[in-house]
Amino acid sequence: MAGDLKLGYNTGYWSAGPPPGAQEAVLEADRLGFDSIWTAEAYGSDALTPLAWWGSRTERVRLGTAIMQLSARQPAAAAMAALTMDHLSGGRFILGLGVSGPQVVEGWYGMSFAKPLARTREYIGIVRDVFAREGPVTSEGPHYPLPYPGGDGRAEPTGLGKPLKPTVHPLRNDIPIFLGAEGPKNVALAGELCDGWLALFFSPHQQGFYRDALQEGFAREGARHSSLDDFEVVATVPVIPGDDVEHCADMLRPMYALYFGGMGARDRNFHRDVAVRLGYEEEAMRITDLYLDGKKDEAAAAVPTELIEQLTLIGPPDKIRHDLEAWRESIVSTILIGGDAAMVRGIAELVLG
Repeated sequence: MAGDLKLGYNTGYWSAGPPPGAQEAVLEADRLGFDSIWTAEAYGSDALTPLAWWGSRTERVRLGTAIMQLSARQPAAAAMAALTMDHLSGGRFILGLGVSGPQVVEGWYGMSFAKPLARTREYIGIVRDVFAREGPVTSEGPHYPLPYPGGDGRAEPTGLGKPLKPTVHPLRNDIPIFLGAEGPKNVALAGELCDGWLALFFSPHQQGFYRDALQEGFAREGARHSSLDDFEVVATVPVIPGDDVEHCADMLRPMYALYFGGMGARDRNFHRDVAVRLGYEEEAMRITDLYLDGKKDEAAAAVPTELIEQLTLIGPPDKIRHDLEAWRESIVSTILIGGDAAMVRGIAELVLG
């Protein structure tokens, strides 16, 4: 519903260690009436452990992963974690999933990145079967067959494996699943199979592309939802209050240079595609060239302020309040912000009043 915008808090990726002040910020978000708390994982800290640790001291907020990487866990393991977290949190868990990217999947997990859409569909199907607990779980899919069949160059099975049903009775047998997605096919898959879409780079000024992709998913036979009315769009939105817009943008340029320039190959970068769709193809390619040539500072300087303003809320409080209206009128139901407890309080005042 237009104008009904919720707030979530994302603790983000860890660097060398736990983000300072994360526990205090989580507790403040819970106290202030935020809708949800989220954690992330790439190739350092995992998403589940911090969410359980920090979330155990909260009372109201929903607890989500943004995202749990598919290649980090077999689908049965992801479902076990979700069942466990849902019980421990009293039914507040959201399972946020995503395929990550080829650098992490193949370089860190040692698995093939091929056919991400088919893998996602199969993975979610198994997870939902575990949640339902209607019988022993089996899968004939090529990516996550259950029981283990062997063949295709894999070791021969022992013959002792058998279909199993989870011993734990779900607190909820339909735990919400959100999908992190950027490309149109993956966004459509979120609309078809999931209860929400986790948008990393979203612009309320160019949302038709994503609305159309979601509608394609809603229209598919067997889709879980038929419209945005009961489907959630959760967008990560950096919020940097400050008197000087350029200074605020400077704080974000290195991050966007990393994603548009370094989080992928020169000829294949899903994050850069977002900037291209927003009309910044020439600038995005220049950022990539500079970043991959080792000129990271120049790559950051090449990120246009106007592009950053499409994706963020930056500048003086009055400007942020004005720019928020576009988000309130968009398909986004929740914006995810970061920062320390003081930042959480300041943003809550701007957004929630």
